[in-house]
Amino acid sequence: MATLYYEKDTDPSLIQGRKVAILGYGSQGHAHALNLSESGVDVRVGLREGSASAKKAAEAGLKVMSPADAAADAEVIMVLVPDTEQKKVYDESIAPSLKDGDMLMFAHGFNIRFEQIVPPAGVDVTMVAPKGPGHLVRRTYTEGGGVPSLVAVHQDATGNSHAIALSYAHAIGATRAGVLDTTFTEETETDLFGEQVVLCGGVTALVNAGFETLVDAGYQPESAYFECLHELKLIVDLMYEQGIAGMRYSISDTAEYGDLTRGPRVINDSVKAEMRKILGEIQDGTFAQEWIAENRNGRPEYERLQAEGKAQEIEVVGAELRDMMPFISAGKQKVEDISGG
Repeated sequence: MATLYYEKDTDPSLIQGRKVAILGYGSQGHAHALNLSESGVDVRVGLREGSASAKKAAEAGLKVMSPADAAADAEVIMVLVPDTEQKKVYDESIAPSLKDGDMLMFAHGFNIRFEQIVPPAGVDVTMVAPKGPGHLVRRTYTEGGGVPSLVAVHQDATGNSHAIALSYAHAIGATRAGVLDTTFTEETETDLFGEQVVLCGGVTALVNAGFETLVDAGYQPESAYFECLHELKLIVDLMYEQGIAGMRYSISDTAEYGDLTRGPRVINDSVKAEMRKILGEIQDGTFAQEWIAENRNGRPEYERLQAEGKAQEIEVVGAELRDMMPFISAGKQKVEDISGG
């Protein structure tokens, strides 16, 4: 059975007795910094010169420094800049001042797993990864709850890294919901796989294929949008709350029979074979090498595919329909306001 940790399993004083630097103030960064601060932790936020987030962090009552100064001033450094920026930030702003006994932390294991960042042997390297967006990490904390999180130790130089990481997780509210032991390898590989095969890549490709199939057959694009995209949220919410069986209980018998008999025809053995191939590309580093090279080359393929996606008919039709549903845009604005930029 997996090991889960809760508030009773942590020592809050471990992180409260250390200076913590949060590098980045985006979705996760703002949530970690504010939650830590309100949990009695000495926090400073590291932001590059000219960052639009500096004013927000300062107005929230946080110390704002350059990434290099924040890292040098701290004993625990949480790296919450995008994956593609982490190596540069580490090389330029963290590595020069790292000393034995410091702790380097991440919320995603990509750069450690694929050896873009190789910390010195005397430094603890850990992960606390909330399984939810930053605005939710912040909101649930202010409401007295928390977001389930993962904890991992890559390098235990001090012998106390797991306990300190759990203390950090406690301070951001994660132990209120439960913290699961994992490894950098497991977190990185399952996270990439989930994004590519199900949560993002799989879902968007499935939705668009369904939409195009209906439109190609002569049905109205608006009807196809509602059936293949708009109603997806209703199904996902049911699955989130009740699991797959609970979702099936809540839908009609006709829908459930279609689910049980036709779903396996769409997601069949050939699809699962492709999933295994994608997993293999993640495990052997093929995807990581491809993504790193894409960024070094200025992201031409990424930007081309991004532009093609935005131009798809489902996006054009969807934008028009969402304009007719102000409750959707109101929700989007609320999330942006909470996220802190």
